[in-house]
Amino acid sequence: MTGLDKDTLSRFGVSMPEELVKQFDQYIADQGYTNRSEAIRDLVRKAMLDPGRLKSEQTVAGTIVMVYDHHVSDLPLTLMELQHNYHHHINSTMHVHLNHDQCLEIIVVRGILSRLRELHQKIQVQKGVLYAELSVTYVDEHGSEHPHDH
Repeated sequence: MTGLDKDTLSRFGVSMPEELVKQFDQYIADQGYTNRSEAIRDLVRKAMLDPGRLKSEQTVAGTIVMVYDHHVSDLPLTLMELQHNYHHHINSTMHVHLNHDQCLEIIVVRGILSRLRELHQKIQVQKGVLYAELSVTYVDEHGSEHPHDH
């Protein structure tokens, strides 16, 4: 069985303004797609992973990306303590010094979405955090957390 045989394809028509089609075709070319169908499939897949539409109890994986001012008093220690409190949900981190004042940190996370939203929210409200975003890239339909992960 080939990859194409795995899923049955459904066809449907889409109507949109001509100017939007031109912009979409330019997007397709810029992104390197060979046809509209594959581009639309990717856009739909991305929309299905929007954290706002997922159920809080789903097991997911993704990233929390943040930019913060490391000179704000105790912020680096507070962020480290938060990450230790959620260590069962953190797979990896990457820390980049952007300039004299700002750091970029990428936290790879996996777990129950409600807990990841909780961690994101606790990071986001810290004084000195300039940007924080939770992005979900994978939904584990079969996974469940271990009891000790709560």
